[in-house]
Amino acid sequence: MAKAKAKARRTTHRSSKGTKLYAVRDKAGRFKDIQVYARAHAADIKRGTTRGEAVARAKRKTARKK
Repeated sequence: MAKAKAKARRTTHRSSKGTKLYAVRDKAGRFKDIQVYARAHAADIKRGTTRGEAVARAKRKTARKK
């Protein structure tokens, strides 16, 4: 089983126009990537979690037995 990739630490900022941003930093603390919050958050929601998927599978399995 492959080891899960650690979640990147992101900090929130505001652009000069007021748009909320996520900033990802590298190990040295420099900006590695800056993303618009809305797009990054939507991608996170669509991706889901492996734990959440495992829980959902277990619930479906027990529902079938009943």
